[in-house]
Amino acid sequence: MSDWNATIIDEFRANAGKVAGPFEGAPMLLLHTRGAKTRQERVHPVVYQPVGDAFAVFASKGGAPTNPAWFHNLKANPDAKIEVGTEIIDVRARALDDEERAPIWEKQKQLMPGFAEYEQKTSRQIPVVLLERV
Repeated sequence: MSDWNATIIDEFRANAGKVAGPFEGAPMLLLHTRGAKTRQERVHPVVYQPVGDAFAVFASKGGAPTNPAWFHNLKANPDAKIEVGTEIIDVRARALDDEERAPIWEKQKQLMPGFAEYEQKTSRQIPVVLLERV
């Protein structure tokens, strides 16, 4: 997975935030987190949905039974950075409660039906995280 992510990250940076393949045309950002235990920086390519001046990201992990590592990292260290296009933005992460999550999640499933498939694959509720500018 790390080699696959590295390829996407390189392509993202070489093309001002644009990638080809399965994510072609999807809004994507690079999420910089700090390891919950190691504090080492990690970079994760993730699809996002703009929500006002913020960015919603989805801890889908392709419908796996567990949340992705980046979600745990953000819970431990909510201050992060994102790359959107060629811009680097400081953000603070906040997992949304059910009421805030519902309309954003429903919209994401309409925009990208693969997220509805991820939801069907897992028994967990897929977290929606809002990345707010600081």
